[in-house]
Amino acid sequence: MTERIAFQLQIAPAMVDEYVARHTPVWPEMLAEIAASGRRNYSLFLGEGGRLFGYYETDDDEAARTYLAASPVAARWEAAMAEFFVGLVGRADHAATPLVEVFNLHDQLTASGA
Repeated sequence: MTERIAFQLQIAPAMVDEYVARHTPVWPEMLAEIAASGRRNYSLFLGEGGRLFGYYETDDDEAARTYLAASPVAARWEAAMAEFFVGLVGRADHAATPLVEVFNLHDQLTASGA
């Protein structure tokens, strides 16, 4: 079963432009590691004041987290990105605030038979 994962982080407002620049594009080897971990449909959205919202899908989030935790590429990426986050202890990929899904159109349409 596909897990939908959403999370929130805070980027230092003065560093938003540099954060965006570092994602344009992300290192090819990091993109490959994200895909190899089993994460897909991965997106980041930037809100006002540096509020960052992320979303991805995976069949096994614990396995994806374990894979990335052991990846030297992901460790280098997370170390390079650490300076951007406000109030974060540890790696962003492990310490992001998870969000609870309260609505999904597909799931509700499927359940209703519509």
